[in-house]
Amino acid sequence: MSERWFEGPLLGFDTETTGVSVEHDRIVQAALVTGTGDLVWLIDPGVPIPPGATRVHGITDERVKAEGRPAAEALAEVAAALRAAVDVGTPVVAFRAAFDCTLLSHELERHGIEQPAWERMSIIDPSVLDKRVDRYRRGKRTLGATSLHYGVVHDGAHSAAGDAAATVALARAIGALYPEVGDLTPQELHVSQIRWHAEDAASLEAYFKRKGREETVDRRWPLCR
Repeated sequence: MSERWFEGPLLGFDTETTGVSVEHDRIVQAALVTGTGDLVWLIDPGVPIPPGATRVHGITDERVKAEGRPAAEALAEVAAALRAAVDVGTPVVAFRAAFDCTLLSHELERHGIEQPAWERMSIIDPSVLDKRVDRYRRGKRTLGATSLHYGVVHDGAHSAAGDAAATVALARAIGALYPEVGDLTPQELHVSQIRWHAEDAASLEAYFKRKGREETVDRRWPLCR
């Protein structure tokens, strides 16, 4: 039997940011993790880091000003590394990929940097996979909680490198446990996740409506733009 995607090379991607708006917030740390040649960028976003964000990831204005790379310079390197992954066919793994990928896309546009070939990228999102294979499990679906459920070690939580490493391990664990996702090719899995995410978003929106909450849940994945 040929190698399945979860047995081969994967590139974990994660960011730490100034907030949760994909359009307006900035990246302060980015990581691309392979397990053998990890890349981590500390980035000066050029705007103040809110105290609430610092409480999550521990990165301060003082630190990025002293140690961080200029945003345009670092983000160009992130984009180049992602383009290289696309060129060799390595799947990119990101937990709740719609956030990290969309925010990065806005950041690259902000600085006039060439986008990676999103349309050719195979993205694997363990948060989408987990909801597909274990839809009715109660409890939180954060990276930490989901890692614990699958027995994945999550060291360095809320650091881009630690979160990216756990995300890759989580994707491998889900792929190995569930042939429904593990037996697909990366390209087939990417297309399936577009549908699965949209179905889950529609279900959540219907739940909100039953509770009397008129909330719209974005059905787009992996880019919300």
